[in-house]
Formats: sequence, C-alpha cells, structure tokens
Amino acid sequence: MEFPNLSKPNKKLYRLLTEKKREIAGLSNNGSSEQSFFKMPEIKFTKLFINGEFVDAVSGKTFETIDPRTGEAIARIAEGDKEDIDNAVKAARHAFDHGPWPRFSGAQRRRIMLKFADIIEEHLEELAVLEALDAGKLHSWAKAVDVPAVAENVRYFAAYTLREPIGVVGHIVPWNFPTFIFFMKVSPTLAAGCTMVVKPAEQTPLTALYCAHLAKLAGIPDGVLNVVPGFGPTAGAAIASHMDIDKVSFTGSTDVGRLVIQAASTSNLKPVSLEFGGKSPLLIFDDADVNTTADTALLGNLFNKLRVCFTHQFPNIYVQEGIYDEFEKKLVEKAKAWVVGDPFDPAVNQGPQINKKQFDRILSYIESGKKEGATMLTGGKTEDMLIAKDEIFGPVMVLMKFNANNRRYGLAAGIITNDLNTANTVSRSIRAGIIWANCYLAFDNDCPYGGYKMSGFGRDCGLDSLHKYLHVKSVVTPIHNSPWL
Repeated sequence: MEFPNLSKPNKKLYRLLTEKKREIAGLSNNGSSEQSFFKMPEIKFTKLFINGEFVDAVSGKTFETIDPRTGEAIARIAEGDKEDIDNAVKAARHAFDHGPWPRFSGAQRRRIMLKFADIIEEHLEELAVLEALDAGKLHSWAKAVDVPAVAENVRYFAAYTLREPIGVVGHIVPWNFPTFIFFMKVSPTLAAGCTMVVKPAEQTPLTALYCAHLAKLAGIPDGVLNVVPGFGPTAGAAIASHMDIDKVSFTGSTDVGRLVIQAASTSNLKPVSLEFGGKSPLLIFDDADVNTTADTALLGNLFNKLRVCFTHQFPNIYVQEGIYDEFEKKLVEKAKAWVVGDPFDPAVNQGPQINKKQFDRILSYIESGKKEGATMLTGGKTEDMLIAKDEIFGPVMVLMKFNANNRRYGLAAGIITNDLNTANTVSRSIRAGIIWANCYLAFDNDCPYGGYKMSGFGRDCGLDSLHKYLHVKSVVTPIHNSPWL
C-alpha cells in the first residue's frame, strides 16, 4: 500500500493512516490515535547555544521546526543570522586563542570526550525520540544504530595524540542524518583541539541543540562548541565568508557547495572540505543470487528514505542481462511490501519525507522520468534522463543496464558478484571514494569516505578526517657544526 505524504496537518487522514498501519503491524484497533506510538516529549532547548549558554537570537526572530509526519509545528527555534554567527565566532575565537581546550594535552581532551560519549548514551532515548520527531527517521533505527554509533564516534576520536589544531571551524550540517553528521564533524574537531560554530539544517535543529547541552554537562569548556540554527542564505553564508573562521566543513548540495567555496575564497582564503553526495551505482552481475541481491538493492535505495548521500545511496541499479528480468520482478515484489508511515511505529520501514517541498521535488523527478521514457516498473530508455543523472535525495530507484563511470558524481558504488576477479577489476575501474563488494552499509570509524568528481573533496572518518582540522608545522633549528645549516 502507498501512503500519501503526511506533511499537511490533516488529522482525520492521519488517524485513518495510523489505524491502517496498526492493521499492517497486526495490532488490535482499539480506537487509539497517533499517540499510541509515542508520547510527545518536552522540547527543552530551542535557543542558540553560544559560549556555553542558550540565548535568544539578536533579532529576536524564531522559526518553526516541523513534524514531517503531520506538518504541524513541534517548537519555535531561535533564528540565527549574521550577527549571531559573529557572536558565536567571537566566542569560539576567544576559546581558541585564550581558552584551555587547544592547550589541553591529548589525554585531558580524551577524558572529557569519553565522558561526553557516556552522557550521550545515558540520553539515548531522548536523542532517538528527537531524531524521529524532527527528521521523520525510524525511532527504532535511531535508538539501535545512530545514537550508539555517535557515542562510539566520540570515543574513537578521543584516542589520538594530535598535531597543531587549525583554529575556529565552521560546520554546516544537512538534515538527512542530523545527529550522525553533527558528530562526524564535531568529534574530530574536538579531538584536534579546535573550537567551532555549527549550523544545523533549519529543518532539523533539535538534536544539535540537545547535544550542545550534553557537551556542557561533559565539561567541554564554554565557547568550544557553539550551535546556531538558521537559514543558508544568512547563517550559512555568514559562516562561509567569516574572516575569523579558519576552516569550513560543508555537507549538502553541489550548488550550495559552490557558493561556500566562492565565499571562503573571497574572504580569508580559508580551506574547505565538501561532501555533495551523488548518484552512486550498484552493479549486479548475472552470477549474483537474485533474492538476496534484491534485498540489498531495496535497503540500499530506501534506507533512511534514500537520504543517505554520505553512505550507500544506490539510486542507479545496473543489472547484467542474464538476470535482469528475474531481478526486476523480485525487486518490484519486495518494494510493494515496503511499509511507509509513522517513524515511531515498529511495523514501518520508512518515515515521511522531511517536508512538502522535498516530497513535491521527488514527484517532479518521477514525472520527468515518465516524460523522458521511463516507467514506474522497468526504468527508462536512456541514461540521459534527469532522474538518472541528478541526485534526487528521495526513495526513487533507476533500473537499467550498465556503464558505471558515465556519471558526474563519484561518492560510492556497490558491486555484487561471486567472482573475486570481477569484484577486484571493477572496484579499481570505478571512480568513487568508496566501493562495497557484496555488502552494504559497511562503515567503520577507521574507514575514510568521501567523493570524487562532483561529489566533493575531503574525507570523513579515520585519520583522514582528523587531519582536516590540524596544521602541520615544521620547526627547524640549527645544529652546531651541521653541514646543512
């Protein structure tokens, strides 16, 4: 069954859908409403977090953060803009130039970061609920995977002895993994001894603000971590162009990334690292098992509503002719059983899209594909179709026969084959930052990932991500009687 988008506040429709989802889950219908799945939590943190305190925006402006299940407001969030970014950067700059954090030994920072990880785990339920409520992500997945992974990410980066920190870092975080990407950027920055200003996506500010509160509890000094929710053209632009920010890390669209590069280069020529996502191919060879491969393809495409630009997004599935028809039939069969609905419902596989704008964008790509020759079941006639080239950031799969390098993106790719020689040969031929062979979602804190071509540059995870926030300084002194000096 297909569920319509839940972004409009239509409570009657929502109750009907809730009853239908309970029926799918095998639950008895006792007339209960959406409150069956969870109790609305108290939203404690809605202001900007600057210099260790929650404060109002200078302008006094606020904006609504929206529940993507219903389209109704969850809370009003302080709206940061250039003046607030200035205040946050001043706090971060003072904390870097005069505060203890960059001057702590690696062991001292390690102790505080390990405490931070423990506190995150203690507040696992609150973070998982906020993630599902604010982003429409599955509550069960956030509780079992995302938040525990975040704690381990902090512990991983707490273990390194470091070079010299780069300074004040500006982070711009997207809405697809609000907590996970927040810590992908924050953890190595903390470990490096830097201070920072983080702008979470305006659609999903709640977990970032909550984690700022937890950082304070862990003993991270004031001014080291500042969180300023706001909008891209104001708060985001202020970070990219700020003369007192020494480094920018951005995850988002290619078009906005170009603006970040331009702003950084025309201000103080600060370095940037960019991750743009992309159309990552999944190549299925005719020696693969059709049933298990269909599961891999389905999960790879629809996991997190296919908003996984930085993990294993496989919207273009290339299948060798020998199993193409059988695979198509099996994939359609499994896709029809995929349940979309309330992310708090344990019977649901996929929550709603983040908002009505994104929902309509996905539908427009589908309509574009139809006009250019695609069908909803068998794919289109050519790779030149817009749905095959653009990153849709939604649950749309493109099934076709393959040529994997004819892509403008190069973030990730998957290969499914029983022939090791095929896997090795193809993995060395595809220009992408990470290749999965006969697996999916295989990530580890030690495993760097990032893009080739239009998927950006720079790496997250592992020592590669840590080095983004460190300077290498050579100190040369003469040695008595040295022939060189």
